[in-house]
Amino acid sequence: MWQDLDTLTSSAVNSGSQQADQFSTTELTPEQQKILIDIRRKKTELLLEIQQLKDELGEVVAEMEVMEGGGFTVDESNKPSNKTKQTSIGRKKFNMDPKKGIEYLIEHNLLTPTPEDVAQFLYKGEGLNKTAIGDYLGERHDFNERVLRAFVELHDFTDLILVQALRQFLWSFRLPGEAQKIDRMMECFAQRYCQLNPNIFTNTDTCYVLSFAIIMLNTSLHNPSVKDKPSVEQFITMNRGINNGGDLPRELLVSLYESIKTEPFKIPEDDGNDLMHTFFNPDKEGWLWKQGGRYKSWKRRWFILNDNCLYYFEYTTDKEPRGIIPLENIQVREVQDRHKPHCFELYAAGSEFIKACKTDSEGKVVEGKHTVYRMSAATDEEKDEWIKCVRQSISHNPFYDMLAARKKKAQKTNLHSKS
Repeated sequence: MWQDLDTLTSSAVNSGSQQADQFSTTELTPEQQKILIDIRRKKTELLLEIQQLKDELGEVVAEMEVMEGGGFTVDESNKPSNKTKQTSIGRKKFNMDPKKGIEYLIEHNLLTPTPEDVAQFLYKGEGLNKTAIGDYLGERHDFNERVLRAFVELHDFTDLILVQALRQFLWSFRLPGEAQKIDRMMECFAQRYCQLNPNIFTNTDTCYVLSFAIIMLNTSLHNPSVKDKPSVEQFITMNRGINNGGDLPRELLVSLYESIKTEPFKIPEDDGNDLMHTFFNPDKEGWLWKQGGRYKSWKRRWFILNDNCLYYFEYTTDKEPRGIIPLENIQVREVQDRHKPHCFELYAAGSEFIKACKTDSEGKVVEGKHTVYRMSAATDEEKDEWIKCVRQSISHNPFYDMLAARKKKAQKTNLHSKS
């Protein structure tokens, strides 16, 4: 595997060098020469990153192969050491593939195959990646769901206000990206909170909806790209009628609002870069030409489609996107353009501007003023694939559908029970 990567890296360097030798820069304008120098610099940086990543992966794989290869004795004095090493292997396997990690630990008698024992292991979290914990807990398998319930039961939310309980819960793992997984996890949280604090909410649906309202409030108050910060009155209005048709006490909502305003949620960061979690397993990614808004020039950008958002970068090595286009109230269509082939565009459905943001030349986040975003793909097949994937992302948004359904359920009155 590593030889293949070496060959690939070497051939890329050699190919680039040969092309550079055959290419005369005197034919280029000064601006084109500057762009070429920048491209070569970025290429060098990318090759260095590939080499560094290869070295790091090589070290991990080599270490695991040595540890698994039976390279240690089995006499009595070494047994505790062997167990420690096998536990270390199991944790590393879990961080790379949670299911295989748990299977390895069970096979080597380091975990018993019970939901309670696995939940205790995840709750302690020693050496475990919190993103991997969230992915495992969110899986829709009978055993995983029983582990999730056991995991939530290890949390003690007694006499905690809802914000405090959420702080504790959301620090023990990272919420996964899929809506169905989030739904199952927050459902378990709401049930546990109401079980331990029976006199606060009339039903778990109210707790569920309010928990999401708090999470969204945290984002609105502390995300720099959100310009209009909600007031306490707006937060109260947003949660009217969710307590089985009635309103929650004003003082409760005010205390929740003030708690979030004073101290935002701390989100576990396993990789030091929150965006890497978002972009690790995208729905689609690739190069597209994007037409500018004010000036109709075309620029090549690296696009990533994930979590109902379209992100674009100047280079694939960039750590943060140049722009973010949420796929809300947006449609996509194929268009013809006399300057570029294979074009499609995103356009606002029922609103004047597309709700998007980008970074300006000074690195500040500013609100986009696009009514359409026009892109050009390399081939007709690529264009069709992008349109298909964007449409799927637009139409398939179960997170908001489930939250809306739960809110509607929480707002129902007791008329049925009274009749």
